[in-house]
Amino acid sequence: MRSEDGLLEIGFMRTVFDSLGAGVLVTDTTGRLTACNPRAAQLLGRPRDQMLGHDLHDLIHRRRDGGTVPRSECGLMAVLDSDVPAEGTDELFLRGDGSLVPVIWAATPLRHEGRSEGAVVVFHDFSLHRDAAEQTAAYLAALEGLTARLTMVAEVSTVLISASDTPQMLHRLAGLLVPDMGDWAAVDLRTSEQTGEMRRVVVRTSGDQRAADALTGLLPPLPESTRSAAIQALRSAEPVLLDAEALAEQPDSQLARAHRDLFERLGGSCAVVVPLHTRRKVFGALTVARVDPAASYTEAEVFVLSDLARRAGLVMEAAELFEQQRHVAETMQRQLLTPLPQVDHLTMAARYRPAESAAEIGGDWYDSFLLSDGVLTMVIGDVVGHDLKAAAHMAEVRNMLRALAWDRTEPPSLIIRRLDEAMTHTSDAPMATCVFARIEGPEGGPRQLRWVNAGHPPPLLVTADGRTSFLEAGHGPLLGLSSALHLGLGWPDARADLPPRSTLLLYTDGLVESRTRDIEAGLDSLRRHASALADRDIEDFLDELLDRIDPSGDDVALLALRVPQTGVGAGDDEAPLQHAHNPAAPGRGAPGSRVEDTPVRDTSEPS
Repeated sequence: MRSEDGLLEIGFMRTVFDSLGAGVLVTDTTGRLTACNPRAAQLLGRPRDQMLGHDLHDLIHRRRDGGTVPRSECGLMAVLDSDVPAEGTDELFLRGDGSLVPVIWAATPLRHEGRSEGAVVVFHDFSLHRDAAEQTAAYLAALEGLTARLTMVAEVSTVLISASDTPQMLHRLAGLLVPDMGDWAAVDLRTSEQTGEMRRVVVRTSGDQRAADALTGLLPPLPESTRSAAIQALRSAEPVLLDAEALAEQPDSQLARAHRDLFERLGGSCAVVVPLHTRRKVFGALTVARVDPAASYTEAEVFVLSDLARRAGLVMEAAELFEQQRHVAETMQRQLLTPLPQVDHLTMAARYRPAESAAEIGGDWYDSFLLSDGVLTMVIGDVVGHDLKAAAHMAEVRNMLRALAWDRTEPPSLIIRRLDEAMTHTSDAPMATCVFARIEGPEGGPRQLRWVNAGHPPPLLVTADGRTSFLEAGHGPLLGLSSALHLGLGWPDARADLPPRSTLLLYTDGLVESRTRDIEAGLDSLRRHASALADRDIEDFLDELLDRIDPSGDDVALLALRVPQTGVGAGDDEAPLQHAHNPAAPGRGAPGSRVEDTPVRDTSEPS
């Protein structure tokens, strides 16, 4: 039974040996093969009978160039000498067809009853693992390159969004492309659709920047026909890749010659020309070049440059549209800001300063006109919104106020009430603020201001000696609030005397409020500067006031009235103002200091 059990065990072990999914080789103590399983024969592409009895090292162990590995360097043979297990990774075994197969192996000394009988070598085909590792490395390299490109696109997008004007945006764009995408970059723009005039606005290089700057300036016009591949980018709105052959072609126009000058001055073995364009328009071309003769541009790089140029074109189109909108809105506003009447020796002046941004152009306006009873009006207002639509609404509200007021002698509060009702029921204009005032009094006699304020900053009264006072009375809700009257809100009339040689200033909130300064600080600044300028001619008064305050962001409208000296009538000259800069004048401090309010008589009437 024991003999039969032994035979069964040997048969079972033989079956395991033959069925293993790894190659198994067995050697004697000299390194000659004594056994080989089917998987080993398959991996090595050799019949088992042709391998048995041969020296394992000499038969299959090879270097990468196909030569035999020195026996002293063979890890397989070292196991026989050291009687210590060993392993190897990515080594090469010779197949029967002469090809080399990369393997990973492990060798273990074979001992029987305490004696060394040779070694057992187990190995696997490593090519699949190596291919996977190479694919992983290639994937990681591609991912790293993609990440770098995406980072550049993100940086360029930030530049395109944040740049305040087109030249600044193009300079910063070229700066980001050099040296990552090329050794130099240049931008040529079309400055005239009619004549085809071109201008090189920026050249950025990783070399001599002074030499690059000398290449900017006016260029020859775009030719009607050309073979030049670089110029075709402007015609077709498609990217053009320039290789050594294309760069060797002779220029067929003055513009092509000017483009070739870039390569002659800065060098270049290859380049990409991409149009700065949108669906509506081609603004110009961006050229990015490399100097190294072995360099070239990949399809992915051309795609990235094309995408960046398209983004730049969109920004340029937006800037152009904003400028057009700004021009339309500003023209509309200036056309509506009519010349001021000069009545009974009263002197008036006005200023309008548009917003710095086209998106901020809007609804500020001033107005002054005579009523049917000969009384002079002063109006300052601001319609909610900062766009072309706001400017149109401003015109609508201004004209409604004129129509409602010109033939009426009733209090200003009733005019404003009618304007609010008209805005609520017949107009789509949004809310608005407004000061509507009448300048009353006999010719040559004392003058009086009668006004109403619909949610607007208060008028400022500056006396001849520099005292200042904000006229806070007469304040009511904004115009266009349909619920104002239902809630019992109204606009009380107010009166105030206008002292001789005093200045009355109406203004919009852009003068005293901004994103960096609250309105209280702005009002205090206005008071101080107006006090210091009390003796100036009314035109100089407004100009100096704008220069000193230097409002930014929103648009600003100013309307000022200078009251003559009492007793001065038509045909007389207004007496010069005095003591305005006299630090000893009663109630005045040093120039620029805060001045206390002058007592002003304000009376309210039922609305």
